[in-house]
Amino acid sequence: INLTGVFLGMKYTIPYMLESGGGSIINTSSISGLVGYPPGMPAYTASKGAVIQLSRTAALEYARQNIRVNAICPGVIRTGMSDRFIERGNESLGMGGSEERRKALEALEPMGRMGTAEEIARLALFLASDESSFCTGAPFIADGGFVAV
Repeated sequence: INLTGVFLGMKYTIPYMLESGGGSIINTSSISGLVGYPPGMPAYTASKGAVIQLSRTAALEYARQNIRVNAICPGVIRTGMSDRFIERGNESLGMGGSEERRKALEALEPMGRMGTAEEIARLALFLASDESSFCTGAPFIADGGFVAV
């Protein structure tokens, strides 16, 4: 789903963008597509890394047709998915109760907190706007400094 969904979205959207003179495609990857991640997640990390490479390749293929393609790579973001992880946990990471899991996730981030969906949405708005007109083929990292460590 992570890679095939992105591929199919671009496959069926790009022809319309070509007809209309261009546009901006913003794919969702993850920091796990850039760095190693805990055990038990090889398919997830491989698919997110592939989204970055697919975005770069499409950016090169369509740059002269005024289609920009970028990928957002979020870190730990407070969403329904992270809330489910906090509630259920992950034995491979050795985390105990819900409060312990929440604190462990926050501790992964140098900023000491999880990001918000609104912060990722603001990055997407920037990438969709003319303010980012010279940005294409890039993974945009929004992770509170995790990858910098």
